[in-house]
Amino acid sequence: MSAPIDLLQVRRLFSRPARLNDSDFLRREIAARMFERLELVRIAPERVLDAGCGTGPDLAVLQQRYADALVIGQDGAPAMLAEALQNQRVARSAIDRLLASLLPQRRSQTGQALLGGDFAQLPLQAQSLDLIWSNLALHWHPQPDLVIKEWRRVLRVDGLLMFCCFGPDTFKELREAFAQVDLADHALPFVDMHDYGDMLIDAGFSTPVMDMEKITVTYDSVAKLMADVRAWGGNPLRSRRKGLMGRKALAQVAAALNAARSKDGRIALTFEVIYGHAFRPAPRKTASGESIIRFDLPKK
Repeated sequence: MSAPIDLLQVRRLFSRPARLNDSDFLRREIAARMFERLELVRIAPERVLDAGCGTGPDLAVLQQRYADALVIGQDGAPAMLAEALQNQRVARSAIDRLLASLLPQRRSQTGQALLGGDFAQLPLQAQSLDLIWSNLALHWHPQPDLVIKEWRRVLRVDGLLMFCCFGPDTFKELREAFAQVDLADHALPFVDMHDYGDMLIDAGFSTPVMDMEKITVTYDSVAKLMADVRAWGGNPLRSRRKGLMGRKALAQVAAALNAARSKDGRIALTFEVIYGHAFRPAPRKTASGESIIRFDLPKK
């Protein structure tokens, strides 16, 4: 499954971390809800990956929760990693500690490290992680199915994947308003929750758990709503409108949003938030295709 997302454009859109600050209130709220879900799972990971870590606000929380773990932040936007480096005060030698810790002859180390690049092609050994955490990042990738397969590759047996991303009803009011003007793509075609569940099963995860909720944020003005939408990252689609919209077209969009004001005079913007978690199961077959049979011996 793929969407016409331009990864280079994604990196450009996230090249100025400061422009995202105004939208961070919802990221932090959703992260808090993810951490509540994580509290229900008893794990003691040695190596944790925050995939799509952005400026790194979740790194400190993960490190506090798993004090003895090596917590790795990964993001495709160099500017985000630079900000994370400054915010979390990650030592330059952390990358060397990371690479050393992933060698089988070395024992794990604690601390934090940062990695750049595409999270569908992680520079990590197979079965080298115990927990992958990803907050509102997966929907920015054109091939989420490949990302999920890569996440399974680097997870150890019984390792946990926990992620969240936006679903199809996100920005629905904005889509309806732009539809009054043209048929161009003005927002990402977010993937359905059930499709993510299918991707997890196809990748080899066991008993994935998916759930969804809708969060509505309301605005006094169209200008503030638009500013927050841009702060969420903008439009990285290859099929996006190439030229700027004229004043008349923008006025039509604003009029459509204003016409949808509720009784209290505010404009609603919907966010469909999809949550998923799954474990990597023990293999059922050997590399040569032979079935593996396990016997659980009674405890003495």
